[in-house]
Amino acid sequence: MKTILSQLFDDFQERELPSCKRREQQFSSIPGKANVAIGMRRTGKTFFVYQKIDDLLGAGITKDRIFYLNFEDDRLFGFTVNDFQTILDVYYAKYPDNRGTTVYFLFDEIQCVEHWEQFVRRVLDSENIQIYLTGSSAKLLSKEIATSLRGRALVSEIFPFSFTEFLLANSIFSRIPQSFSSTTQAKLRKAAANYFAVGGFPEVQNIQRHLRTEILQGYIDAVLLKDVVERHRVSNVTALKYLIQSITHASGCQFSVNKFYNMLKSMTVKCTKNNLYEYLDYLIEAYLFYRVPIHSRSEKARIVNPAKIYTIDTGLLNALTYRNVANDGLFLENLVFMHLRRVGYEVEYLHPRAGGEVDFVARRKSTGEVVLIQVCWDISDPKTFRRELTGLQNGMQELSIKSGTIITWDDESTTSKDGDIAIIPVWKWLLGMKLD
Repeated sequence: MKTILSQLFDDFQERELPSCKRREQQFSSIPGKANVAIGMRRTGKTFFVYQKIDDLLGAGITKDRIFYLNFEDDRLFGFTVNDFQTILDVYYAKYPDNRGTTVYFLFDEIQCVEHWEQFVRRVLDSENIQIYLTGSSAKLLSKEIATSLRGRALVSEIFPFSFTEFLLANSIFSRIPQSFSSTTQAKLRKAAANYFAVGGFPEVQNIQRHLRTEILQGYIDAVLLKDVVERHRVSNVTALKYLIQSITHASGCQFSVNKFYNMLKSMTVKCTKNNLYEYLDYLIEAYLFYRVPIHSRSEKARIVNPAKIYTIDTGLLNALTYRNVANDGLFLENLVFMHLRRVGYEVEYLHPRAGGEVDFVARRKSTGEVVLIQVCWDISDPKTFRRELTGLQNGMQELSIKSGTIITWDDESTTSKDGDIAIIPVWKWLLGMKLD
């Protein structure tokens, strides 16, 4: 193993970094903490690590103080926790002068090595090494990190491209526009339509539709096989597939496990209700789906009202379902939710006592700021607009919040005599909601 590691050190020093599209998200760096990137498969965690290496080099850190290792490299087959010490021995034998300065170790797919957390904790306690880790969501989940590293980790969740990342990655703009001429607006509307259809997974940008669909459907197979079936030893794959199908066809709606259980019974598909609850948790743990509860202080209300379930990416939804005018509004709601989640909001939905519904009560974790958001594809129908507006106004009154937002596909204005409700097209809203 010492010879292999020595070769891997030399290979890293000699090769050029692959070019990568920059992400808005960044690793946090605090001495004494491991920095961990987690997220669904194929969201770009490895290239997120390359971005960090590029940042270190740009900050003047010499490359001999940086080492990247991917534990899925076939040359590391048989690597065990005992071999971690060999990494330190080989590295400091090559660069003894670096003992007195901070060095940076970046380990990709760390979960391939059992008991890796023992080495990481020891290094954090005894060495002047900054640790960066990525892991498959199959074995490296946020709750496991919290248990394994006992408060010694900072976690960054990696999502598919945001709209601004999509614009830059596809060279639609060289920089994000700050003003909106008629030409710029036209380009943004077209880009928003493409983003809505293609989604944000890096691998599927700029490829033909049928290939994109095949690749995205393959992601679901990988989540099923690696992150659920193998990890949790699930044998009832039929029920699991029906569960994914049911959620994706009604993404953004309240999902009742009890109703789904009864549906399976009518189809003579055997599965216990408890297993269905577990399967849903597994899919959420794998970052395929996200659960949004009702906003209420009453635990009974939170139990009686099923959570809404959203899917990680509209491109994925398009690959798994047949999109039509009837579900455009739900797809748009899914897009808005994922962006709120991406930029740091905790999200609930609200049934105001005075009636109606508010799609999102979103609280920014860093500041405590609360925003109320309604999503409506088209407000040209007066009855639809009145329903959305009334629900939002009732929510604002109940929560004592002075302003609200209705996000549409392409309508823009303000309403009420004080202009306290903004109606804004989704492309403009996406550009305005920034990461913390």
